Amino acid sequence: MAPSSSLVNKIKVQLKLSISRLRMVQQKETAIAKQQRRAMAVLLEQGKEESARIRVENIIRSDINTELLEVLELYCELLLARTGLLEAKECDPGLEEAVKSLIHAAPRTDIRELQQTRQLLVEKYGKDFALVAVENSDNKVAERVMKKLRLEPPDPTLVTLYLTEIAKTYGVAWPKKDQVDVDEDGAEDDDKDNPSGGQAVKNLEEPLTTDELSKATPPRELGPKSPVSVAPPNPSTDNLSPRVKLPGPPELKPGAKMNGLKKQTPETDARSTGKDAAGPKKSVVGGKVPDVDELAKRFANLKR
Repeated sequence: MAPSSSLVNKIKVQLKLSISRLRMVQQKETAIAKQQRRAMAVLLEQGKEESARIRVENIIRSDINTELLEVLELYCELLLARTGLLEAKECDPGLEEAVKSLIHAAPRTDIRELQQTRQLLVEKYGKDFALVAVENSDNKVAERVMKKLRLEPPDPTLVTLYLTEIAKTYGVAWPKKDQVDVDEDGAEDDDKDNPSGGQAVKNLEEPLTTDELSKATPPRELGPKSPVSVAPPNPSTDNLSPRVKLPGPPELKPGAKMNGLKKQTPETDARSTGKDAAGPKKSVVGGKVPDVDELAKRFANLKR
């Protein structure tokens, strides 16, 4: 007897809910993994490599689980796209891998919607079909699903690769052990080249000849040193020979008024000397008061 359409509709609805839930869980685990990676970077920076190697296994397990959820999401999308094949009584070969992988892996997850989808698939195809899928006796479950469901410690090489990538992402100098080895090798080479306790001895310079000493300039620091010192400016491409200019009293330049006064001074001096020789000049202010006739004459002259 063909399954009722109501069961197929329930499967479709549950597949949509499962896809939405799977995406939300993947985003949440990705955010948590980023925080854990930052913690690993701090441990590597502090030199706690052993602790980082142990804790990084949780990150690896989380990444594997996220990849498993991504695969199961793809199978749910496949079943949702081929819902027409779900109408048949027997499982279609094109859906067998997806259906058996979901039945096999759903109990290993904490997603309730996916487990309800599994129950509907078991109800549709029967318990015998579900038992074969759980035991994977016919090897129809996807190999990548089986690989991600295995519980085994990660390979040490994978752990090292994870730590190297985390250190590279967050700018941490790791592994520090290799750098120490390189430094030690370099120190041994330096000891071989310089056997004086690791300190290089400077080569003694040859003494100067008499001609070179005669050409040399005497030191400037002989004698008492002034308490005030001015650093000479550095030469530049614009000023190849810079000079130091010390502040001094400002130079007073005569202005235009001063120049005019200087020109007028000899003339005024000559006039004053001539007036003194001719005698005292009559005062105008203290003179006689003019008569009415004289004022009338002046007024008439002004009218002209």
